[in-house]
Amino acid sequence: MYKKQIEFMGGNIMAVSHRGAISFGMVHIPVGLYTATQDNDIHFNQLCKEDGSRVKYKKVCAGCGKEVGANDIVKGFEYEPGKYVTLTDEDFEKAKTAKDKTIQILHFTDLQNVRPIYFDKTYHAIPEQGGDKAYELLRRAMLDENKVAVAKTVMGTKEKLLALIPSETEILVETLFYADEIKDAPKEPAQTSVSEAELQMAKTLIGAMVKPFEPEQYKDGYREKLWAIINSKVQGKEFVAAPDEVEFSAVNLMEALKQSLEDAGVLVK
Repeated sequence: MYKKQIEFMGGNIMAVSHRGAISFGMVHIPVGLYTATQDNDIHFNQLCKEDGSRVKYKKVCAGCGKEVGANDIVKGFEYEPGKYVTLTDEDFEKAKTAKDKTIQILHFTDLQNVRPIYFDKTYHAIPEQGGDKAYELLRRAMLDENKVAVAKTVMGTKEKLLALIPSETEILVETLFYADEIKDAPKEPAQTSVSEAELQMAKTLIGAMVKPFEPEQYKDGYREKLWAIINSKVQGKEFVAAPDEVEFSAVNLMEALKQSLEDAGVLVK
């Protein structure tokens, strides 16, 4: 009951996140960007341990000690310790050119050239009035050529690097991280040697586990159990956790591969 109420309150009404025009040579396609994902996490409030009251946070001026509201706060950049310059909304707009306000396609490339580590957030790009035909032309052309577009635009107060990815029905827009935002791995994984037999068994196991990706088949089991605990507590009941089903034992790599293949129904000679 409580889960359904929260989902209903969240709603499925989609508001446009950004408006612009895809610039494709001399072709301009007006589009609205709509977030393609939603936050389904269970959110908790912080309570006082002693009496269960909500813990609240106030924004207080460090100088005068008074509480300040949203209308009394401006953005400031600290150029020296303790010294700031303030910027208004008008200042941020002045930094934008007409080109910045468009989704300017820089070039096209193969999707595999964009490493997954660069992907950030996904949007549906929906054509607005007058843009349907040009939108469909771009979608079809990219899909037929098996290409994605690399583009730029300014969203809010940040210039975003984008990938425009065609699908069978629409164009998805993926915001990308810049190269200087990607962190190196803390260390390189050791390139240890593996035997040909181990490699072949691993490939066989992969082959035995291949199946289509059907996202509707995957559920957040931890979240479902957490909801069960919450609902049990609301009803004054004690939630009893199921015993762990997975047991791990220390075996060597070949034995682990053989056991995995047998579990997958593959006959091991």
